Amino acid sequence: MRIIIAGAGEVGTHLATLLSRERQAIILMDEDEEKLNRMDGDLDLMTVEASPSSIANLKDVGVDDADLFIAVTPDESRNMTACMLAHNMGARKTVARIDNYEYLLPKHQEFWKKLGVDSLIYPEMLAAKEIADAIRMSWIRQWWEVRGGALVLIGVKLRNTAQILDIPFHQLGAPDIPYHIVAIKRGNETIIPRGNDSIKENDIVYFMTTKKHIPYIRQLAGKEAYPDVRNVMVMGGGRIAVRLAQVIPDDMHLKIIESDLNRCNRLTELVDSKVMIINGDGRDLSLLVEEGLETTDAFVALTDNSETNILACLAAKRMGVGKTVAEVEHMDYINMAESLDIGTIINKKIIAASHIYQMMLDADVSNVKCLTLANADVAEFTVKQGAPVTRKPVKDLGLPKGVTLGGLIRDGEGQLITGNTIILPGDHVVVFCMGLMIKKIEKYF
Repeated sequence: MRIIIAGAGEVGTHLATLLSRERQAIILMDEDEEKLNRMDGDLDLMTVEASPSSIANLKDVGVDDADLFIAVTPDESRNMTACMLAHNMGARKTVARIDNYEYLLPKHQEFWKKLGVDSLIYPEMLAAKEIADAIRMSWIRQWWEVRGGALVLIGVKLRNTAQILDIPFHQLGAPDIPYHIVAIKRGNETIIPRGNDSIKENDIVYFMTTKKHIPYIRQLAGKEAYPDVRNVMVMGGGRIAVRLAQVIPDDMHLKIIESDLNRCNRLTELVDSKVMIINGDGRDLSLLVEEGLETTDAFVALTDNSETNILACLAAKRMGVGKTVAEVEHMDYINMAESLDIGTIINKKIIAASHIYQMMLDADVSNVKCLTLANADVAEFTVKQGAPVTRKPVKDLGLPKGVTLGGLIRDGEGQLITGNTIILPGDHVVVFCMGLMIKKIEKYF
């Protein structure tokens, strides 16, 4: 594919780096030469100093021949304008990064498409939804629903209380077990498990299952003592915090601590009156204790500083908070944060990239998710009539190494996949694969 990315900021450069590894024809354009010069010279992509809102510049980079045009500059209006121009000049698909939640409302989607903007990405809203999923159950690191929850993927860190440690998978794999372990994150290594593999203490294990069997997995994981989240404290009152207040379940009580008084006043206008807004420095442990940190079930650190968020979550953990979530935008800190065992890690760049990555795929993929703590993607494919994946049982398909089929949805019902499963046209199949291998398995669907 020929892909043009407008904007060499954090999202644009991260996405360009990911896509260049897929050997796509990538052009990264930005008016700031210094930003472009920061790109790794070993990456297989072209950088162009140019304005995405200039018709002449868009012509020069060949937008008329682009399969995908992605505008992720910091300026929402510029992104929308660039996409409209790119569409009218011949780009096949366009994606714009936005900051206005109203643009995402379903009633406006057709309007934007008519103007030439095929898809809108609001990273802060995506991050807020991810946090809401992460704190829904205090014992889960990651939660991802397929087709409204017909199947769920949950990531759990297993301690010495788990019942399935050190047991080879071929001994766990009874035909009737109500889960499928699709991957294991062990230190910096991601493992697609095979028969002789086993789970070790402190592994993050990704289970594919149905909702009714989640209590069973909780028992296997030795997490029954973890309390449900009711009281949530958020440090930092930025846009993610505002969107989190909108998507958090009604039975949770939310406090937002923000150091800027003017921002606090603004927050009182933006969020529900049930949300408590506290003006103060979230790094002040005495303030957190005074505001009830010791009785808080989940602590979420959302300041602009990754180090502050990591340290705040560590402090909350030491004060007995069972669930912590840190926004870590500095890519180099993600593995470090995980090694410190601070809980769930949120990164807007990775979340936005997983949504944009959908646009690359020719098969009918309605959902793609990059797992923050594993070098892996999860995708939901809709199986087409006559697709190769329908011709043989799964065990005989010859799927590439590093790929596993986690489950499928047929007639609205979630089912786990075994080696003897025969996939039918119209099934929605959840695929787990290492790195960016989704393009390699499109042909099966």
